[in-house]
Amino acid sequence: MQHVNLKLFADPAAAIDLHDAIPVFHRWIQSRWLPELLIDVADYKHVPSGPGILLVAHEANYSLDLTGSRLGLLYARKSVLDGDAAQNLRQAYMAALAAAERLEREPEFRGKLRFSRNEVEVTLNDRLLFPNTEDTWEATRAVFAGFFDEVLGADRYWIRRAPDARERFRVTAERTATA
Repeated sequence: MQHVNLKLFADPAAAIDLHDAIPVFHRWIQSRWLPELLIDVADYKHVPSGPGILLVAHEANYSLDLTGSRLGLLYARKSVLDGDAAQNLRQAYMAALAAAERLEREPEFRGKLRFSRNEVEVTLNDRLLFPNTEDTWEATRAVFAGFFDEVLGADRYWIRRAPDARERFRVTAERTATA
């Protein structure tokens, strides 16, 4: 399982200006804060339900993403990792979580931006190997269950899958209210 995209959703009440992410991401490039080779920042906030502000790196991209009209931190792995499926999901989650926590602490967003630890969306960005089909779901179900058990707690979440076969394979898990 390669090319994992993982999104952590922001609190819907987040009152931020996406433009403020531009100097933040430039500071990250200058300070070499992330382990990836950081290259550039791109402004896509003019695209409705689009990628927002994108931090381009060699190995992965990070963005304050607006896809689905929901603000979140999207980690999109581009280069191949040596790990198995579970390790690659975990790597994407840890990278996204570290960036989300750092954004929450940045002066531009402190007290204004908070990311949920109760909902995780994973998209497999490889339509050839992982078409959005029931067969793919059956083949990956156990890996996703193990991953979501680890990050959300066993038997404490529900899962939904993108139903449209024209979409990339996407699974969202959300912690149940009783958890």
